[in-house]
Amino acid sequence: MLDAVLGQTPWSDLFLWALLLNRAQMALYFWEIGSNAVASALGACLLLRVLARLESEAEEAARRKDLAAKFEGLSVDLFGECYRNSEDRAARLLLRRCPFWGDATCFQLAMQADARAFFAQDGVQSLLTQKWWGEMDSSTPIWALVLAFFCPPLIYTDLITFRRPDEESTQKDLAFDMDGGLNGEGPARPADPTEKMPLGVMTQSSRGRCSPRLSRWPQFWGAPVTAFMGNVVSYLLFLLLFARVLLIDFQPTPPGALELLLYFWAFTLLCEEFRQGLGGDWGSLATGGRGPGSSQAPLRHRLHLYLTDTWNQCDLVALTCFLLGVGCRLTPGLYELGRTVFCLDFMVFTLRLLHIFTVNKQLGPKIVIVNKMMKDVFFFLFFLGVWLVAYGVATEGLLRPQDQDLPKILRRVFYRPYLQIFGQIPQEDMDVALMEHVNCSSELGFWARPSGPQAGSCVSLYANWLVVLLLVIFLLVANIVLVNLLIAMFSYTFGKVQGNSDLYWKAQRYSLIREFHSRPVLAPPLIIISHVHLLIRGLSKRRARSPSSPGNQHFRVHLPKETERELLTWESVRKENFLLARARDKRESDSERLKRTSQKVDTALKQLRQIREYEQRLKGLEQEVQHCSRVLGWVAEALSRSALLPPGGTLPPTHPGAKD
Repeated sequence: MLDAVLGQTPWSDLFLWALLLNRAQMALYFWEIGSNAVASALGACLLLRVLARLESEAEEAARRKDLAAKFEGLSVDLFGECYRNSEDRAARLLLRRCPFWGDATCFQLAMQADARAFFAQDGVQSLLTQKWWGEMDSSTPIWALVLAFFCPPLIYTDLITFRRPDEESTQKDLAFDMDGGLNGEGPARPADPTEKMPLGVMTQSSRGRCSPRLSRWPQFWGAPVTAFMGNVVSYLLFLLLFARVLLIDFQPTPPGALELLLYFWAFTLLCEEFRQGLGGDWGSLATGGRGPGSSQAPLRHRLHLYLTDTWNQCDLVALTCFLLGVGCRLTPGLYELGRTVFCLDFMVFTLRLLHIFTVNKQLGPKIVIVNKMMKDVFFFLFFLGVWLVAYGVATEGLLRPQDQDLPKILRRVFYRPYLQIFGQIPQEDMDVALMEHVNCSSELGFWARPSGPQAGSCVSLYANWLVVLLLVIFLLVANIVLVNLLIAMFSYTFGKVQGNSDLYWKAQRYSLIREFHSRPVLAPPLIIISHVHLLIRGLSKRRARSPSSPGNQHFRVHLPKETERELLTWESVRKENFLLARARDKRESDSERLKRTSQKVDTALKQLRQIREYEQRLKGLEQEVQHCSRVLGWVAEALSRSALLPPGGTLPPTHPGAKD
């Protein structure tokens, strides 16, 4: 184990023991003594929140959540201290694998622990921005990036700004070990041209052979922002093709060329979803896997983490509906059903377009707010559905007691009251005074009260005033009470989420950047070339029984033992400085000053009480002495008058303070 090599003490095991038993003070004490502080704080936050969800007692779960929030705050403050001291080493802390926590990185632990405050730090966002732009400078305008994307020769001009070699040193330190290679295994070979290269995969030798101008081509196409732009353009073209096929080319005749192209395009999207779900490095404490450094996480855990993402669920729903529509389309007699499924599926694919805007700083938080408001809508629909069914059934029973046409009954029970909320009130269908005199019986010349058999459309005149009264009450409750309740819920949600929407967005930004950092450069449908290449390379490595390539490990580094020892030592020094500064700030804080002042006041009051006790005791002694002196005086006077004393004897001595 690496822990033994690095001289790990038993404090880590005691730290886990204290977390499992929810001993807050002991856990904080063992965390302060142990090493690997940032990852341990995030791991403790994850473990406590998982245990809080499994806890049956509410008070115990609340204590675990409070302790988890405290460790999240410690991780934020400590990493901020590390980032202010050294940005390079702080970035290493984020990307290094921690064997004690299942070979997970700080990014993975923070994401699974839902530590949004950790992602909101300047140091984390700076590294994510650096990863997002790759070798390009983050100040590159978006319009220049778009022009270079559609006109690749512009890459070799000054339109695209690349980082200078001194600025790229941080990236090389993050991707290479001390000997110049990844994972301490020597120089890594460049990535394949059909697959997006991770940051820093070009070796120093390859950079020496290529001029800076020639190296711009792989640097531009290897950046995640370029892969993101390619996928955005590809997805928009896919939606346009889908709409064209659905509106024009989707006919009962055999599929045409555009329709077959649409099917192939969707197949490449399905292949990419399989690659993301089956081939990610998901090792972490929560999954029980140890990451790709030693062995892949179990398939069940990888699929579980893949399905926890909402956008992945949306992708699977869209592709499943697409396959169902294709099956119905190609089955004789189910053409109309296939067209219906495709129409609904197009809506799902279009809503999936919202995922693109999560990278935007202005639109990303708004998507978070809309997502939270959708939960309020479901609660509102519950109250509305209860009131709507109560009103619809009551009015239908009063108006048409003879009607037995179930489809029409259901339409009038559910659909008509729903439209009445938006102002479409057919008074001529509910108020007898406004109804047209039409025949509703099987005999001619009769209207509402036929003497013969009545048809189902006959309106009952009995208690029609109650129908009008129920309409007034329904509109009052639905349009005033329930709608204003929904507005109040929206206002509360907006006010609550607006302050934290930036935290939500920055956490989602990490997921988006990590996704496109590990995605091939080629966008669908050309991405099938990368998939075939990855499949062939994987099969060849499995036959050769060779370990996984270090270049496939994204957002993680494996440092040599000596380098990791130095990094952990530096982190421990920063932690000691952080704890000292924290203790000093605590001593100098107003609360501590008030506490010390309160202690001094309590001590002074205690001393005053003792002085008062002494004064009371002295007063008591003085009174006793006075009493004794009076008694002695009385005895002396009595003896002087007694016959026992001889006459002419000496008198008793007088008091020094007595007057003549």
